[in-house]
Amino acid sequence: MVFKLLLQGLVGVLLWTGLTQIQASQPNPRELLRQMEAVMRGDASYFEMTMTLQRPRYTREYALKGWEMGQDYSLILITAPARDAGTVFLKRQRDIWNYVPTIDRTIKMPPSMMSQAWMGSDFSNDDLVRDASVIDDYHHRLLREEPVDGRIAWVVELIPKPDTAIVWGRVLMWIDQQTHVQLRIENHDQDGQLASTLVFSDIGELGGRLLPRRMQMTPADRPDQHTLLEYQAADFNPELDERFFTRQNMQRVR
Repeated sequence: MVFKLLLQGLVGVLLWTGLTQIQASQPNPRELLRQMEAVMRGDASYFEMTMTLQRPRYTREYALKGWEMGQDYSLILITAPARDAGTVFLKRQRDIWNYVPTIDRTIKMPPSMMSQAWMGSDFSNDDLVRDASVIDDYHHRLLREEPVDGRIAWVVELIPKPDTAIVWGRVLMWIDQQTHVQLRIENHDQDGQLASTLVFSDIGELGGRLLPRRMQMTPADRPDQHTLLEYQAADFNPELDERFFTRQNMQRVR
């Protein structure tokens, strides 16, 4: 009897030790997201990309430039086609502005517009200008690890905090364990249904970093259409400060 109790105790210690080691090897999800943000965004960045809207009956393409500084400042300039060239979107802390050159007018975008389609694409205004912070505006939970296109990824669940103006009820992110780049994002609505999927691919050199060079957003209820973003160039050491991200500069930037 004594031997049996000792054996059971030893097995329990081994199981507890193994579980503790597994838990210790798992990252804190909040810190994991910080590492992902540092890799994907950096302190400041400049980029050039094309955006292709693929629809059952047509294809439309845009060219754009963008500047970002931290999470509070970003500016996106549409450079083509000609009818949309000069359109600018500015984020300055919590304020979002849109300059429309055809009417020479700057419009402040209310929170209700953040969920609307950006330039008719499958991305929302929040997706591109990113009013919400994945670090501060969500509760986080590490769910599991699983393979994605030959890479092992952590799967992190993000639940919006009650006081945030976020349309999603739940967001899942797949983050590569080795490089901390994003591999996949799933947005779920308030009823828990999948609303859209963003897939990151073509991981390679971009602005001196190893990053996804293609991002494809597909709405769950319209699988026959998608929006593709492709990086053409990037610089993660631009000389930027807050004075660049102003309403006055929206009309001057080229």
